[in-house]
Amino acid sequence: MVISKRVVPTLLTDQVYAMIHEAILNGDLPAGARLRVRDLAEQVGTSVMPVREAIRRLEEAGLAEREPHKGAVVKSLSLEELIHVYDVRRLLETEAARLGSERITAQDCDRMQAEYELMRAAIAERRVIALLDHDEAMLSILYEAAGNPVLVQMIRTLWQHCRAYKIVGAQGSLDTEGDDSLWRYQQDLIAAARKNDVQAAGSVNEASLLDASERIKARLAAQSAG
Repeated sequence: MVISKRVVPTLLTDQVYAMIHEAILNGDLPAGARLRVRDLAEQVGTSVMPVREAIRRLEEAGLAEREPHKGAVVKSLSLEELIHVYDVRRLLETEAARLGSERITAQDCDRMQAEYELMRAAIAERRVIALLDHDEAMLSILYEAAGNPVLVQMIRTLWQHCRAYKIVGAQGSLDTEGDDSLWRYQQDLIAAARKNDVQAAGSVNEASLLDASERIKARLAAQSAG
């Protein structure tokens, strides 16, 4: 009985956290959106306590922040953070691509190709969240082949942290006629993985992340000017 009294609120908080977390990652709660405790509690059908705890955890995860006179909001996008996050991503993911391409099997390359095809379909249908999900799934197969779960977990944490930036970049590419940056690098990465070409895989990933950061910078600048 004592255990259940402690566990139930925690489980409820986990559920509320997961719901708000998903809304942030899929863009339903965009950067800068206010996280009003009572409004969210009403939407998810709980009291305010698990919502407050969920928001606190979102702040710890870097997905929410406090602003004067507003309270908690979904973390805003900034050029400085973009540069810092993508610099770290480039370091980790270039190495993960090198290590993974050295060890990956033909079967796992086929799995990467399957995710790539799903990603291309999502691009054709302009489904931003789906294309990002399949892109991350494809990359995860390669990175997991490296055999370092700590490295993979750190990369996935960064993906969550910068999901709002990734949405901006993907949408910008979809809106630009003739832009093939959402699939060209991934195609080359799979080719490098099939050949177990360590240097090519690392170079493709580095170029992809440099290109992505520049596209997002341009998009943020355009939004600020507008």
